[in-house]
Amino acid sequence: MADEEKLAPVTSWTPDGETKPRVTEDAVIAAIATVFDPEIPVNIYELGLIYAVEIEEGGDVRVEMTLTAPGCPSAQELPEQVKHAVEIIEGVGEVTVETVWDPPWDQTRMSEEARLMLNMF
Repeated sequence: MADEEKLAPVTSWTPDGETKPRVTEDAVIAAIATVFDPEIPVNIYELGLIYAVEIEEGGDVRVEMTLTAPGCPSAQELPEQVKHAVEIIEGVGEVTVETVWDPPWDQTRMSEEARLMLNMF
């Protein structure tokens, strides 16, 4: 599926007209994948920093993420970047990004693509 299709809202047609766009998990993941750790040239989704994405019926989105280490210099900015990336998806309501530390992040959470890019296999 092309990136444009992942970001495109899903709508339905009813006798009263088109419904509010439905936010998809693919669209949220594609938006999150535009956020990069400033110290590592891989997006945070491929790094395995996203633990959960929950989309409610009305379009509100909750993202649970972690950082590579509790003392990460990007601890303040990465969650905000995720929030802003998800907020621009059509149909999204309120976006909540929660930073969690359990389970702790380790390199096994990285995608195969991220490991190849970072020469960590």
